[in-house]
Amino acid sequence: MANFVLIPGMCHGGWCFEELSGRLRAQGHTVHPLTLTGLSERSHLLPGAVNLDTHIQDVTAVLEAENLRDAVLVGHSYGGMVITGAADRAPDRVASLVYLDAVVPQHGDSCWILVTEQERKWYTDVVDTGYAVRPLPFFDPRATPHPLASLLQPLRLTGDLSHLRRRVYVYATGWDGPSPFTSVYQRLRENPAWSTHALAGGHNLMRDAPQDLARILLEVAEPR
Repeated sequence: MANFVLIPGMCHGGWCFEELSGRLRAQGHTVHPLTLTGLSERSHLLPGAVNLDTHIQDVTAVLEAENLRDAVLVGHSYGGMVITGAADRAPDRVASLVYLDAVVPQHGDSCWILVTEQERKWYTDVVDTGYAVRPLPFFDPRATPHPLASLLQPLRLTGDLSHLRRRVYVYATGWDGPSPFTSVYQRLRENPAWSTHALAGGHNLMRDAPQDLARILLEVAEPR
């Protein structure tokens, strides 16, 4: 059975994977839907020091504490930054990465660099302390402000991630307007080192297409 670790996007907590987690557990797999430091039920841990490194450590700490091996890390949106860093920090524990309508960073990239100008304007809408970005009005009511430093800090990679068995990109086709991830999907679709999928649904595919998404993840978990 596989070990899945699910990383939410900006302003969200592990609760956003509730249905997907249930589907994977029903097949006998171990699932860890994480809430990153400073968000949701961990929003009280939001000092200015919470950054991308903090969130990467959130993942590597779970991998170590739960003694997980051959883990499948799934990152939604901003979570693509986090799973890339965690795979680099814990190569002996991570087997596969699944980017769920997410950024796919290289060494030196920050989320700020990778997103569109429209998203950068959102990032400047910070709470009074200046530490965090406000959730967008249409987000789930449970959404909380997201640590700004995690979006600005460049990712530091020490390796080339060649140890990974699978790298998978899942693209959402149902955006209300142009998707900011279209160019990423089109580029990776031509790369033989990647597997790509396109699902009918909005950005939050774990909400809009949990059944199809679970099917893809179960395929990733199969021995190669």
